[in-house]
Amino acid sequence: MPNGAVFWPVAFVVIVLDLVTKAIAAYALVPERIPHPVIGEVVRLTLVYNPGAAFGIHVGVYSRVVFSVLTLAALGILWRLFRGTRPGERQRVLALALVSAGAVGNLIDRVRSPRGVVDFIDIGSATWRWPTFNVADIAVTTGAVLLAVVLWREDREASRVASAGPAAPVAPEEGTPPVLVEHGGTV
Repeated sequence: MPNGAVFWPVAFVVIVLDLVTKAIAAYALVPERIPHPVIGEVVRLTLVYNPGAAFGIHVGVYSRVVFSVLTLAALGILWRLFRGTRPGERQRVLALALVSAGAVGNLIDRVRSPRGVVDFIDIGSATWRWPTFNVADIAVTTGAVLLAVVLWREDREASRVASAGPAAPVAPEEGTPPVLVEHGGTV
């Protein structure tokens, strides 16, 4: 199965789900910053606009431009990782699709509104709350964790292969060409 057959449908679904849920939140959760309990005080829906980045990181009046440019640069890097992915590496492709789609979803918000990214999922307790987030943030976080695991496994495998050393020639039987031996057996 080609990598695009995994990447594009996942990215499309995440972007559409993100845009639809943000539109519903912006319509149904007004006024801003008023919590709507879903599961008591633990899970609430609260409309907020985030002009900065994750966890409310803000760099002043240019936050919108700065984070848009950083997002475009990150998307360029993700695209290169996708293009360099061997066919059939589904976990890596899935991770790249999730991170890319989440980044696009939040970029769309930054471009279309000076108010910033629509966030509405509010989790915590009465004394501690996680920063409000959205579907795009879930995709970015899930994809980033998955990508970190995939890249760690790839690095571990590359280290294992490198430590095994190069293939060594085996003395052939009389009249046969030499055979290379990989670590752990003959080829």
